[in-house]
Amino acid sequence: MKLIDISQEVFSCTVFPGDPPPEMRRTMSISKGDVCNLTELSMCAHNGTHIDAPFHFIDDGKRVDEMGLAPYVGDCFVVRHEGDVTENDARSIMQRAAAAGADKRILIAGKATVTAQAARVFADAGITLIGNESQTVGPEDAPKEVHLILLGAEVTLLEGIRLDKVPEGKYFLSAAPLNLGGCDGAPCRAYLIDN
Repeated sequence: MKLIDISQEVFSCTVFPGDPPPEMRRTMSISKGDVCNLTELSMCAHNGTHIDAPFHFIDDGKRVDEMGLAPYVGDCFVVRHEGDVTENDARSIMQRAAAAGADKRILIAGKATVTAQAARVFADAGITLIGNESQTVGPEDAPKEVHLILLGAEVTLLEGIRLDKVPEGKYFLSAAPLNLGGCDGAPCRAYLIDN
């Protein structure tokens, strides 16, 4: 069994344009005579490797704590793609994932952007999660439509993963988010198990 960390380190992570960057402040320090070291964190729920719950773009959508753990844990299929993921690309990805027995969770490696047409294919296929290396699954300058299609179908999003050294194929994914009650997203420590 091999564990593959696909998460970004939080304080050096890529931040979506306009989002506040993560910060830490040492509030207690043993070296200054305190009883322990204690760190205070300040960050956006969408910094680094994170999930999007439907509430991110849908005002009455499920929040992080209403999603359960099932979408984030289980077999997944890693596929490599560069550029826009078209409708035909999405159909091909779904066929390959089904053949591998891992068609509920799709992770896209590379500088890929899911188009609205591809999002509809993934949503119609009934997947539970789609992940990508960008800080947003759709176009960075207009992410709303793709998010509405996927989150509207309760396809959860796993954004900001790192798959540069991960070959295509079937893996077991663990990407459970922090249980942030009422939130639209949450950071997670995502990793793959390669059996």
